[in-house]
Amino acid sequence: MSDYYLDTITRCADMPLFKAAARKSDPQTSHAAAKRAPVAGHCAKVLEALAAGPAGQTEIAKRAGLTVAAVSKRLPDLRRQGLVERTGREVAGGESEYRITGKRSEE
Repeated sequence: MSDYYLDTITRCADMPLFKAAARKSDPQTSHAAAKRAPVAGHCAKVLEALAAGPAGQTEIAKRAGLTVAAVSKRLPDLRRQGLVERTGREVAGGESEYRITGKRSEE
């Protein structure tokens, strides 16, 4: 994996977007769950999975050892950061195919 991707994976934990949060009005249970949420770790796993090549959510989940639901939650975050993009193709089951963009959004 290139230095760019390793640096990106390392930086995920510091990106505000990848820090789990709860609103002030949320119950204490939501605040406790947010503190335990592995958002940055999931971000890194999705990027590592896509480093092997483009894939749909199900394949990304298999490669990353995550659930499809966890991958589905991280992909929009990664897209907003400019780290992954849709290829415009569909894979089995009608899922969109994703790939790493090779570019970085401005923070």
